[in-house]
Amino acid sequence: MSEKDRVWDLFIIGGGVNGVGIARDAAGRGLDVVLAEQGDLGAATSSASSKLFHGGLRYLEYYEFGLVRKALKEREVLLRAMPHISWPLRFVLPYHKGLRPRWLIRLGLFLYDHLGGREILPGTRTLDLSTAPVGKALKPAFATAFEYSDCWVDDARLVVLNAVDAAQRGAKICTRTRVTAARRTGEMWEIEATDAVTGAVSTYRARKLVNAAGPWVSKMVTETLALPTRESVRLVRGSHIVVPRLTDHDQPYLMQGADGRVVFAMPFEQDFTLIGTTETDHGDDPLGPVCTDEEADYLCAFVSDYFREPVTRADIVWRFSGVRPLYDDGASSATEATRDYVLSLDEDGPPLLNIFGGKITTYRRLAEAALDKLGVPGAWTAGAPLPGGDFPWDGARALAEGLENDYPFLGPDWAGRLVRLYGTEARGVLGDAKSKADLGRDFGATLTEAELIWLRDREFARSAEDVVWRRTKLGLKLSADQVTAVSGWFDNR
Repeated sequence: MSEKDRVWDLFIIGGGVNGVGIARDAAGRGLDVVLAEQGDLGAATSSASSKLFHGGLRYLEYYEFGLVRKALKEREVLLRAMPHISWPLRFVLPYHKGLRPRWLIRLGLFLYDHLGGREILPGTRTLDLSTAPVGKALKPAFATAFEYSDCWVDDARLVVLNAVDAAQRGAKICTRTRVTAARRTGEMWEIEATDAVTGAVSTYRARKLVNAAGPWVSKMVTETLALPTRESVRLVRGSHIVVPRLTDHDQPYLMQGADGRVVFAMPFEQDFTLIGTTETDHGDDPLGPVCTDEEADYLCAFVSDYFREPVTRADIVWRFSGVRPLYDDGASSATEATRDYVLSLDEDGPPLLNIFGGKITTYRRLAEAALDKLGVPGAWTAGAPLPGGDFPWDGARALAEGLENDYPFLGPDWAGRLVRLYGTEARGVLGDAKSKADLGRDFGATLTEAELIWLRDREFARSAEDVVWRRTKLGLKLSADQVTAVSGWFDNR
């Protein structure tokens, strides 16, 4: 049967976190699903976040209590489902005299502790920075801080693992495939999709269509689907910088600014600190977001107001930027715009569901709500681990020790890296290797041919960039020549 003759239950446009989350949930509910992503999975917004599962402490200032509660309740659900790519963090919020009053911070943290319920994550406490180890890196003017909980997540791997799970449940995942037209024909959608590599055009027929194109969601409706809509997204650019590690501990900081914004400084990839984020209206074109020198200088100056050692543009080893498609609720500033999602169902013919907005922490809830809105029963994802995540939420260290014991040539750093990427599937990457040489060509920074084969065959990787900046962050440690070697490996296969 040709693709044109086959009828799919659901066609999804967009391979960001919302698209793959819906694909996974739908496939698990028994639907025949196909997803088309114009580039690599998560290559736009979903790999350029602040890498957090969090409630959004500052959203309380804008009375987004429902959103914060929903996100807070999700943190531990997600942590249990993916303990290899997500883990608890204890944030340090230094008290800054002259900004938000102490009573307001305490009230916000009290709500943060109690709105969503907690079983794993500890609550807030007050720190004396003159004696607490986390105070050493800060200027002496900061005497007190509040410590509270949120969770880290490897955002790019979150996207990939949802796609992998969807594929294992029968979904067809098409990367580098752009939807160029979609029209209603009777009771079906007819969708044309072009392979970006070969130029081949495929036609799909589907009973339902989901537009999860992220920053392109509005353009998809008005241009590709040629339909009217009054709903749109507000494109807000968020930029980050990465610098050599600023502290000798594993706790991140949340810092307040005189402009009302907050900035994170978090340990990143063992040897670095991730600093972000900015919030700037981006205009109408989702393409090409970059962290400008102005934004980089803003972030450097922001953290330099807190840390003893100043951070300058010369310290930056990597910078990245993403465009967040926030639902346009008419807010006066990017900071005030809602982070909640809106699901808009068009039933003038076969159903079309447009996904506006959303945040990474609530992607699973969004997927559930999307399938429910389309009338598909059988929610199931709340207790289901992602591939490699079938171990206790606090078991990563034990898993790494077991891996190192069975593969003594790894060493603790390499074993830890593999567990943090692949969890229990790290053994699948390594196979029956008895030595490093058994893993094939060594590309540097513990990246071997065996891992590239796994990423190509199991995780949809098609280029060096897919590997070194999304499936892993080894681009921070590999030389330009080593990255070129990885690129050559893909070119020859």
